[in-house]
Amino acid sequence: MKRYLDSVNAGLLKIISKMGISVIASYRGAYNFEAVGLSRSMVADIFPGMASRISGIGLSGIANKVAKQHTRSFEDEGNVLPAGGFYRYRAGGETHGHAGHLIHLLQTAVTKDSYSTYRKYSDGVWQMPPTSLRQLMTVRPGGDPVGIEEVESITEIRKRFVTPGMSLGALSPEAHEALNIAMNRIGAKSDSGEGGEDPQRFHAKANGDNPNSAIKQVASGRFGVTAEYLNHCRELEIKVAQGAKPGEGGQLPGFKVTEMIAKLRHATPGVTLISPPPHHDIYSIEDLAQLIYDLKQINPTVRVCVKLVAATGIGTIAAGVAKAKADVILVSGHVGGTGASPQSSIKHAGVPWEMGLTEANQILTLNNLRHRVTLRTDGGIRTGRDVVMAAMMGAEEYGIGTAALIAMGCIMVRQCHSNTCPVGVCTQDERLREKFGGSPEKVVTLFSFIAEEVREILAALGFRKLDEVIGRTDLLAQISRGAEELDDLDLNPLLVQADPGNFARSSTREGRNEVPDTLDAQIEKDAVPFLERSEKMQLAYNVRNTMRTIGARISSHIVKKWGMAGLPPGHLTLRLRGTCGQSLGAFAVQGLRIEVYGEANDYVGKGLSGATIILRPTAASKIVARDNTIIGNTVLYGATAGKLFAAGQGGERFAVRNSGATAVVEGCGSNGCEYMTGGAVAILGAVGDNFAAGMTGGMTFVYDADRMFERHVNPDSVVWQRIATLHWQGVLRALVEEHARETNSVFALELLSHWPAEVGNFWQVVPKEMLKRLSHPLISARAAAE
Repeated sequence: MKRYLDSVNAGLLKIISKMGISVIASYRGAYNFEAVGLSRSMVADIFPGMASRISGIGLSGIANKVAKQHTRSFEDEGNVLPAGGFYRYRAGGETHGHAGHLIHLLQTAVTKDSYSTYRKYSDGVWQMPPTSLRQLMTVRPGGDPVGIEEVESITEIRKRFVTPGMSLGALSPEAHEALNIAMNRIGAKSDSGEGGEDPQRFHAKANGDNPNSAIKQVASGRFGVTAEYLNHCRELEIKVAQGAKPGEGGQLPGFKVTEMIAKLRHATPGVTLISPPPHHDIYSIEDLAQLIYDLKQINPTVRVCVKLVAATGIGTIAAGVAKAKADVILVSGHVGGTGASPQSSIKHAGVPWEMGLTEANQILTLNNLRHRVTLRTDGGIRTGRDVVMAAMMGAEEYGIGTAALIAMGCIMVRQCHSNTCPVGVCTQDERLREKFGGSPEKVVTLFSFIAEEVREILAALGFRKLDEVIGRTDLLAQISRGAEELDDLDLNPLLVQADPGNFARSSTREGRNEVPDTLDAQIEKDAVPFLERSEKMQLAYNVRNTMRTIGARISSHIVKKWGMAGLPPGHLTLRLRGTCGQSLGAFAVQGLRIEVYGEANDYVGKGLSGATIILRPTAASKIVARDNTIIGNTVLYGATAGKLFAAGQGGERFAVRNSGATAVVEGCGSNGCEYMTGGAVAILGAVGDNFAAGMTGGMTFVYDADRMFERHVNPDSVVWQRIATLHWQGVLRALVEEHARETNSVFALELLSHWPAEVGNFWQVVPKEMLKRLSHPLISARAAAE
């Protein structure tokens, strides 16, 4: 009984945590789920108020299925329950979108460059029992057929294709690079995923192949997100949610964190990497708008995509995202991914992209926003027919991931999470990587075949361009092809066309949706001697809280001209007086020094990439600095390098996902140093609850004169002790001395003047997984012997 209760408890905690719920009272009666394929009338009776957009099986259908199952249980011989094939393909079990014989057909087609074999594969996909909503629809002609030579070219159609975010870490380096090269060859786009990217890939190879991802992902983990990374792409994708595991942070097990992966992600080899849920810096649409603004400052030409998971209500979110100046909205379906998701997240998470895409398209159209953004969708798209139907439902671009992996050799054994992929596609094991037989040519061939099938379908329907069918749900019709129990299925909510009024049904935007200038526009003008002749400069400005993301655009110029470490620290100094707006020093790089006499709002040093940021009260201020807040929430989120010194307290979530920055602050709120994987932080004051949760790297020192720290630390992943060696005392003292020197902190100077007595008030906090990896032990050899 105890094991049962523990299992139920663990399941509840898993579900409510990924929904962002902290207390069970928030969960009770909240309807944080929806019905897909249940009769509306039945849902109205049993779950009044819950969404059931497409209706479906009712009580009579459920009764028939139960009766069949009951009969079968007595007909079968033996007492062994069938495996069912719910998670893995089993002959005679659950129908899977990628059956064994179809995998073989597709790989044969791309290996032999046989379009006829590909068509057998495509036809086979559509002859299978339905596994998607689109397989319950058919397409209708829009006019007389046209000659295929009149339809736009394969080259033009291929440009709309994307390989979705699959990180280097989930995929092997060889598979990841092959996808990039293939998509660049055809003018399409590949997505880096959230694992960062090797800077060596940012430049073409000697043979001309380009291994650089055109889309760089910015996920909640911020792994490898540096100013350099953000400046080597055509598009940046903010992953608010993903189809395979919506609302949930990712995790890369320690045995997959190789030397290379650790270097790219600014972590420690062999140590598990936890990716926090996305609400850490995106609490609201305003926070998302700020991140979009930040990204458009650090890269002045890039388009920004926001990745959303398909769910009822996505239309309202998509409208907010469009108003926040996103250029692309990706509606990700509930299937797909590299198979590395935990089993509890693979099923029953998210809804089909057909539902999310059509709702987003309808709401954007009704709000006169559709023409401002490009819609993209992914999740199980495998054939040209899928692409045409996605276009009719409103999408202009199409993500094809799993099929691309199959083309490179994936055989869908579904053990990606175990690092044992037998064909070298989803593994970091060097021995298994040698078995990788994929190539960019196979991926190019696949996308060429899909584009050719799109051309054939368009010609048969009487259209010459894919643009002509985008948003044309009137060309789709429901057919009776599903299970006999689906007595109430109604796909009309997906097929409704919204009136676009005087606007187009698809994006007419050229370039990107621009955002207002920040102070950096003036800094660019004033820093001409620095930018053109590398002269050392100091610039001074009065600031107010409407001046956001100061230092990002000038950092873009620095990284493009001198790289990440081409300038000495402090070569350009910005001296600011007043109150800085959000995201001060976001993604700021080495060579830039920002000195603030005043205070700053949230997100100071977001993604800090080498710069130094110093904050202190003005000389005329009468406040006691260590008793007052000088910087807002979510400071140093995802920082990879650089320094921050603040003579005052920070807000909540200080140094979340810090992976390389050094920081000293005089107190912080809740959730400090969450998910840290590197860097050093000294907190010269009290901390809030849940300190160091999920911390797997780096080190912190916390001043605790009132002996309250142990009530606030999260013990799951860290240990803490008083400083026990001269080495670590020296490290801490050096941090406090630098803080006093940079900020003239009164409290830091007091600590130093009474150091022998005060050092005993500090705790040293270290991740458990780092104990055997430290360069110096936590205790002396004599103490260890005793």
